[in-house]
Amino acid sequence: MEVLHYPRLDTVLMVEEFIKEHSGEYKKKSLWENLPRKMMYPTYFVVFDYLEKSGKIAKDKKGHVAWIWNPELVDKYLRRPELRVR
Repeated sequence: MEVLHYPRLDTVLMVEEFIKEHSGEYKKKSLWENLPRKMMYPTYFVVFDYLEKSGKIAKDKKGHVAWIWNPELVDKYLRRPELRVR
């Protein structure tokens, strides 16, 4: 898909917050349809792709989108010496 318009930071944050608040409620397209502010689908696709590839969201077997990013848990494991990244 050719990107015609890259999203602004406030748009990305709005989508992140909406997914956090409604984690597991919506599938990809219905999530887009229920966002607080409307945006073009290709722009939404860029945001969604970014969130998925960065490990912040995931889809279950039925296609429902859930927020999975947990920086506190990541930090907890990074502090454990036996789990040191090399």
